[in-house]
Amino acid sequence: MNPLYANLGTTIFEAMSARARANGAINLGQGFPDGRGPEDVLAEAARALLGESNQYPPMAGLPVLRQAVADHYAAHQGLDLAPAEVIVTSGATEALAAAIFALVTPGDEVILFQPMYDAYLPLVLRAGGVPRFVRLEPPEWHITREALERAASPRTKLILFNDPLNPTATMASAAERRLLADFCIERDLIAICDEVWEHVVFDGRTHASLMAEPGMRDRCVKIGSAGKIFSLTGWKVGWLCAAPALSSVIAKAHQFLTFATPPNLQSAAAYGLGKDMAYFMGMRAGFQRSRDRLTAGLTGLGYKVLPSAATYFLSIDLTASGIAMGDVAFCEWLVEEAGVAAIPVSAFYAEDAVTNVVRLCFAKVDETIDGALERMARRP
Repeated sequence: MNPLYANLGTTIFEAMSARARANGAINLGQGFPDGRGPEDVLAEAARALLGESNQYPPMAGLPVLRQAVADHYAAHQGLDLAPAEVIVTSGATEALAAAIFALVTPGDEVILFQPMYDAYLPLVLRAGGVPRFVRLEPPEWHITREALERAASPRTKLILFNDPLNPTATMASAAERRLLADFCIERDLIAICDEVWEHVVFDGRTHASLMAEPGMRDRCVKIGSAGKIFSLTGWKVGWLCAAPALSSVIAKAHQFLTFATPPNLQSAAAYGLGKDMAYFMGMRAGFQRSRDRLTAGLTGLGYKVLPSAATYFLSIDLTASGIAMGDVAFCEWLVEEAGVAAIPVSAFYAEDAVTNVVRLCFAKVDETIDGALERMARRP
């Protein structure tokens, strides 16, 4: 067996979801929303399934979706992308894999920010890359020039940047984006930008892509997700956008990962990306209301909640909440004794983990949130 995979455990998301099922617990661990998603997008997927071709679509994606992605980012983020610079993938994780496998040569160093989405490290290692970690600290989770300098060396090739950041629910500031852009330009680095949460932002915030920073247009790979935008996580429709020098090589890696994504789902994603601003504002308002409901409930129970600017998540600071347990021990107690599944943030680190922060998903109906709060009134 390949030791990289043979020695990996089950992802923390699947492990905690299994524990939730076994214990009859309310699952606030894995990040998927309740509900069906937008009915008109579902209807378009059904129409395309019955009325359009179900044979292999073009490897790089249906032209209608590649055009829709380019048009969407022009309208929402001011990016000037050609459809030829868009590659459709079977989810954002496949886009990450294709980009990493195409751009990382064995021995290249890759800067990763901890805490991080758990797929990053195995993909970098499988490509033969050497991870170099920047550890972010709660509650601000800020990126600093000093931390970047400590992680970098002459062998550094690439930065993997997640913004908004799962699991911290933070967004990079304008100063942090400029810092990263300057750093990439000075050292001739490529940035893979995982921006799947770009529309799930709150309190009047708007997402700005690192690709829009001066000097970054030709050295960024921007990754997006229809699953996150339309609350349809099971669809696994994603895309990446990059200048031809990058995208042409990434396409060659993509063709031997999934080759193509179901065409009816591509058609539906293209339709959805053209929805008017009211949809996106309404989606954000709904999630913000759920965030505020869970935040108020936890605060009323004496938990210290960290700010949540984006994503489906918010976090509890156990130390500040007066809970003398590490995050893993608390999550074990919570699912077994209280009947609520959560995620220990230490699971998102490869080394030097922060161990007093626990992540909860608020993308749930009121009844689910209220039921979890009722159970969490019992504290260890």
